[in-house]
Amino acid sequence: MKPNEKQQAPREYLSFTLGAEEYGIDILAVQEIRGYDAVTRIPDAPEYIKGLVNLRGTIAPVVDLRLRFKLGRADYDHLTVMIVLNVADRIVGVVVDSVCDVVPLSADQIAPPPAFGSTFDSSYLQGLASLNERMLILVDIEKLLGSADMALYAPVAPALAA
Repeated sequence: MKPNEKQQAPREYLSFTLGAEEYGIDILAVQEIRGYDAVTRIPDAPEYIKGLVNLRGTIAPVVDLRLRFKLGRADYDHLTVMIVLNVADRIVGVVVDSVCDVVPLSADQIAPPPAFGSTFDSSYLQGLASLNERMLILVDIEKLLGSADMALYAPVAPALAA
């Protein structure tokens, strides 16, 4: 790198697996990582909303990302992990197959997500990152959890100028 070039500091992503694929979410949204706990089911909820869990006095919805991404059912075992997220001051648990590591990524390591047209909604994809032999699918967790089909929190509308 030349001395006069400014390089943006790498952002860190928590990588996790769903099936054979590896995903990443911004580490700043992660509150904690814990084993999967039993949840209280919610009647008439979508299949991917597993239910509610009490996290030290805070009732939080739990989403199975494997089901949300239509990757098939997973067997919950001792390796199943719940990532507790704090998104827009709302606590949400997401169930993943396993957590891998924290990965620092610079902007030049992230390619924009491919355009799929109207095949499916890919607005929650931040991009794809290549790390040696690994491909990491980066998820914009705020957009995913705030999407119309999930609506687990209400995105903050920008303030209108007076």
